[in-house]
Amino acid sequence: MPVEKNQGDPVTGGTLNGTGSFEMKALRIGSDTLLAQIIDMVNKASRSKAPIQNMADRVAKFFVPIVVPISILSFAVWAIWGPEPSFVFAFANAVTVLIIACPCALGLATPMSIMVGTGKGATAGVLIKEAKVLEEMEKVNVVVIDKTGTITEGKPSLKSVKSFHSSISEDKILMLAASLESSSEHPLAEAIVRAAKTKNLSLSEVTNFESITGHGITGMIDSKKVFIGNAKLLKDQGVTPDESILKETEGRQSVSETVIFIVAQLQLLGYISVADPIKANSKTAIHELQQQGLKVIMLTGDNKNTAKGVADALGLDGYEAEYLPVDKLNKVKELQQGNKIVAMAGDGINDAPALAQANVGIAMGTGTDAAIQSAGITLVKGDLQGIIKARKLSHAVISNIKQNLFFAFVYNVIGIPLAAGVLYPFFGIFLSPMLAALAMSLSSVSVIVNSLRLRTVKI
Repeated sequence: MPVEKNQGDPVTGGTLNGTGSFEMKALRIGSDTLLAQIIDMVNKASRSKAPIQNMADRVAKFFVPIVVPISILSFAVWAIWGPEPSFVFAFANAVTVLIIACPCALGLATPMSIMVGTGKGATAGVLIKEAKVLEEMEKVNVVVIDKTGTITEGKPSLKSVKSFHSSISEDKILMLAASLESSSEHPLAEAIVRAAKTKNLSLSEVTNFESITGHGITGMIDSKKVFIGNAKLLKDQGVTPDESILKETEGRQSVSETVIFIVAQLQLLGYISVADPIKANSKTAIHELQQQGLKVIMLTGDNKNTAKGVADALGLDGYEAEYLPVDKLNKVKELQQGNKIVAMAGDGINDAPALAQANVGIAMGTGTDAAIQSAGITLVKGDLQGIIKARKLSHAVISNIKQNLFFAFVYNVIGIPLAAGVLYPFFGIFLSPMLAALAMSLSSVSVIVNSLRLRTVKI
């Protein structure tokens, strides 16, 4: 919702000035500006993240140093006790061990799964910028989310119209409000005018239009003086609503709606309520995350009443209001210090530092470039259902990687002894280098085929 500014109030670069013009004094420049501080916080958060070591690297760290001694030992044993010509037999066994132990399957296990998995995510509107977030996403136990543009649409819309007179229809109330608001640049005005156009209402001509800062607007419509605005406007005009009307409007305000009264000829005709609506699937997505054992916390720069209304409506595990970018960053750090694996979802430049600091940063594709640049995952459609998809994808990819590593490892556990000639003393069976090469190729094919199964996973 718009924030009213008066003489002497601070203003922030990058925000919108709704009406009129003003003279500004720059108190901070260069590295002291809020934008520069946000950029610095993003950079520090990005540098502080420890890289996640690849699973295959951890296995290969022990695997390669073991295989070479086995090959040398095989050569030595068969050179002494092997059949004639013993040197040739020993050399063939040593080479066979090295061929069959070639870690092609081990090397393919992780990148193949990640390549197919990220492609699968892209088709579902989940863009993975960094492969390591797939491993982290599965471990997440706290999801921190921004409100405006993430949980909500980020765009005010008409919620209700109420007439207090049987002779005046709700469409008439909306027409009067939209006619006046068509001359205003206020974000709420856009919502009201858009609603009137959706209903194909014909707007009346307005004369003597005037904006009353912090109260509302006024103008002449059909030779009648019409005012629309907040409770302060009613007080200024000497209009006192009934107690029942005040209770009704307070109820709407408690669920994060902004109430706008319509007064004509000093008579209260009705009201219009406007709100930033919660996205259709936000509640479902949040409940599903909670059912999976995750805590969902909202951090917002909006006021406490609005934040409480949204938090209560969605059944969140916690919320914080009136948070600045640095507050969001510090909250994520606090959770991490409490041994929490944190995913942060947001869409604005004020979310960028927290997105970079979180174990997994999730940006709404409908948000700012700064947020998208700071996050490891981007949700193209910009809704929270994408977090569910990202978690399912993460689980599927990590499981697939583990399966690939298992195939590669078991193949080597069985293949290396056979290549070393363990069956020769008992059955006279010797694995030739050509068969070892074929077996090695088949192990790589098995990993590739298993990775391609990710294309059929439902997320």
